[in-house]
Amino acid sequence: MFGDYPLRMARIAYQGEPGANSDMVCRRHYPDAEAVPCASFEDVFAAVTSGDCDLAMIPIDNSIAGRVADIHHFLPDSGLHIIAEHFLRIQFTLMATADASLDTIKTVHSHVHALGQCRKIIRELGLTPIISGDTAGAAREVAEAADPRQAAISPPLAADIYGLKILRDDVEDEDHNTTRFVVLSPEFIAAPQGRGPVVTSFVFNVRNLPAALYKALGGFATNGINMTKLESYMVGGHFTATQFLAEVDGHPDDPDLKRALEELTFFTTDIKILGVYPADPFRG
Repeated sequence: MFGDYPLRMARIAYQGEPGANSDMVCRRHYPDAEAVPCASFEDVFAAVTSGDCDLAMIPIDNSIAGRVADIHHFLPDSGLHIIAEHFLRIQFTLMATADASLDTIKTVHSHVHALGQCRKIIRELGLTPIISGDTAGAAREVAEAADPRQAAISPPLAADIYGLKILRDDVEDEDHNTTRFVVLSPEFIAAPQGRGPVVTSFVFNVRNLPAALYKALGGFATNGINMTKLESYMVGGHFTATQFLAEVDGHPDDPDLKRALEELTFFTTDIKILGVYPADPFRG
């Protein structure tokens, strides 16, 4: 269960169309829940904050492309909380209609990030890349066009959903291509202390003092806390990076992390805990 509702009754919103990587993560980790496709990340957040959906499945980082920028702007003020994380090894396939072949295809459709992660196959086959809204949507567009000159780079699941033929498997440039997804909930559900590795995510603003960030982070070093993420953002249109998103190993009730967070308050403002959740085994 998540919160007060059984998972089999939960509706999980994700950005994209059926067959997208976010859909695959929902199916793999929450097979009893209803996965609800949304056109944009804004629609995903709105679906949960309005109560239409119970949870959101959101990609937040990719091992090649880096952070998913839009998410880091939506998350701090969304009122939603991270309650879980999942890592997905990204596998892309080149697919087209049943009458197509590697010799007939001339264009390849996909999300801009997917095209950027599959440059080798595009260059090898001399294809013209066409940007689509998302990877699964690209597969649908190719199926609807019924044109053997068009292909899509999409997750394997999309070929089954849209009736396409896979022309080549594993077309991503790097075999370590992995995306980290987080599950968001309107309810703050903290992982229990002492039952395995925990990640704590939080945002904060530094005070306008010399070396404030250096001093703010000092408490984590002196208390032996491993900080796995620290990213800065412009706030209010200013070109001064004052807001930071951080992630650390540990539970806020652990004595060492508790002391580090207390020291953080001396040099920062607006500290907000976004989530306290179990570390995915992928972290090793």
